[in-house]
Amino acid sequence: MIAGARGWRDEEIFQTVRALGLEEVVLFPGFIAEEDLPDLYRGATFFVFPSLYEGFGLPVIEAMGCGVPVLASNVSAIPEVAGKAALLVDPCDIEHLAEAMGALLHNESLRERLRQQGLLRVQRFSWETTAQKTLDLYVSLGL
Repeated sequence: MIAGARGWRDEEIFQTVRALGLEEVVLFPGFIAEEDLPDLYRGATFFVFPSLYEGFGLPVIEAMGCGVPVLASNVSAIPEVAGKAALLVDPCDIEHLAEAMGALLHNESLRERLRQQGLLRVQRFSWETTAQKTLDLYVSLGL
């Protein structure tokens, strides 16, 4: 399943799925409402996020919080967010990305290790922690 609203230069993805005859296997549900995301994550064998640029990478944390192993980009803010709780690959290296997806698909112990590490990692992130750190910064600046 490839979820999310249509985006810039995405037609090649649809053409590839059609060319490979995978229309009945690869689903494109489009935009997913926020309240439906946890169930979607929990139903996944693993989550792939090959983003080229992220200011934070909230979907990585959301997937980890739902107990889903994560494969994500090794660029931008994602390595800092994911730590060692995700497989990180160059999003432009298609062969390496495909190999990592294959490893996750066929290696249950790898998925379980990443699932456990992700559940631990996500505990570092919360809106309460963010608010407290923001307040602490303002206080330290005398604001």
